[in-house]
Amino acid sequence: MLVESCGEKWPETSTRSRNSSGLRTADIARATGYSVQQIRNLERDGVLPPVPRTPSGYRVYGQAHLWSVRAYRALAAGVGPVEAKRILREARERGPSRLFALLDRAHAELDRERRDLSFAREAARAIAGEPLGDIRPADAMSISELSRALGIRPSTLRHWDAEGLVVPQRGEGATRRYLPGDVRIARLVHQLRLAGYGISALRQLIPSLRGAHGWDEIGRALAARDSGLDARSAALFEAGAALHMLLRTERG
Repeated sequence: MLVESCGEKWPETSTRSRNSSGLRTADIARATGYSVQQIRNLERDGVLPPVPRTPSGYRVYGQAHLWSVRAYRALAAGVGPVEAKRILREARERGPSRLFALLDRAHAELDRERRDLSFAREAARAIAGEPLGDIRPADAMSISELSRALGIRPSTLRHWDAEGLVVPQRGEGATRRYLPGDVRIARLVHQLRLAGYGISALRQLIPSLRGAHGWDEIGRALAARDSGLDARSAALFEAGAALHMLLRTERG
């Protein structure tokens, strides 16, 4: 018998099924969408409870192993595979209270990212809409002046220059001089970095930031980031359901 959870059918954990065993590695792989080798890797990495073996050496899995794999799969989508393994290992070593604390931390981190994204959206909209006016050489900023204005290190601006994100003008002695247009791009890059955008994604976005329709591109990029956060939140929700069933299974 099956029950519906998060859009898919999962085994019902009745008293009989909670205590059942006899699942093969291939059964766990087929039920979770992983390969046989991936299941063995999760066992090796301590994500699964100890797996008993038959006298002839074959692995014998039970419902706790199935729920552990399902929980890992959802956690990996929500917090990444490295953190997902850490959560399940520490939960197994230190008990449910540690598990609850780590899940609370994961949800809090997502909440922080959402707040950062909201702030970045408003800031980027305002920056993109600012008129530049007449650009005069006297309005240029040095790298130290711009770094202080943004609250970042000069080395960060040098890195952005090397990556082609914010490329300043060059003055005497090849000193960097940031004209108002360069400063605006630097401010936008700074806000998008705070929102979690990586260098490669920004490199693709920068050409449109310099054009008349820069905000349209930024808005679409931030909307995509919002969708990504929604997907991670949904994954954590699914992980919570799987972990709840795992705890019920282990308590028998």
